[in-house]
Amino acid sequence: MPDRDPPLLLILGGTADAAGLARRLAAERPEIEVLTSLAGRVRDPKPLPGRVRIGGFGGAEGLADFLRQNRVALVVDATHPFAARISANARAACDAVGVPRLQIRRPEWPRHPDDRWIETDTTEEAARRLPATGNRAFLTVGIGELAPFADLPDVWCLVRVVDPPAAPLLAGPHLALAARGPFAEADDTALMRDHRIDVLVTKHAGGNATYGKIAAARKLGIPVLMIRRPPAEPGDTATPEAAMAWIAEKLENKAGRCPDPQGVAAPLTP
Repeated sequence: MPDRDPPLLLILGGTADAAGLARRLAAERPEIEVLTSLAGRVRDPKPLPGRVRIGGFGGAEGLADFLRQNRVALVVDATHPFAARISANARAACDAVGVPRLQIRRPEWPRHPDDRWIETDTTEEAARRLPATGNRAFLTVGIGELAPFADLPDVWCLVRVVDPPAAPLLAGPHLALAARGPFAEADDTALMRDHRIDVLVTKHAGGNATYGKIAAARKLGIPVLMIRRPPAEPGDTATPEAAMAWIAEKLENKAGRCPDPQGVAAPLTP
């Protein structure tokens, strides 16, 4: 059975890296059909070239079924570096169906000698250490990671989220700020000064879009509770800049083959 024409590439998105890849593919490889999948956490996502789907797949099994039914040729996992569950499901599904998968890993932020980072392994550890680190915190951990900070009565928090919340985000004193990146260093410096921030809490996401807060904290001499990244899933990884070369290589390798898209290469694993 011949491969579908054009080949379908599934981008697991929701990041600037995913959007940038979709735009590059539209401009440089228009023969590839691109489908970007978004989790649906943002109410009004920015327009993207190609097709867009919103919502989950139903775990690794659901994603595997989607790959088979749609005869997906390649998967690029360009989700957030902290989206560990999604990345694990992508690995399991692609291994089961035999679809090549790339995990984009943007470089981590380099640590400057003047940075005052306090590194933690988890969000919960960062929340435990927060009261001893500062009294006015700038939280940029994502709306899904706020539970450990929910009740800190002695710490005032400025919480940056994408969409305006419908209800209070924390039980303790806080202010929710709805804004979308990228965020410039000058703007984050002014924001932190205006709110008298004395500690930044963030994830080690890397990339340029949100580096402004790191540079601003350095300029202001503010400590940063920096949550370390989880390890990458086993398999091919690349920087955002190298993703196009991986895609070209995999499509060239697939040319002339006649795989059975209904076949299963390996059982699903958690």
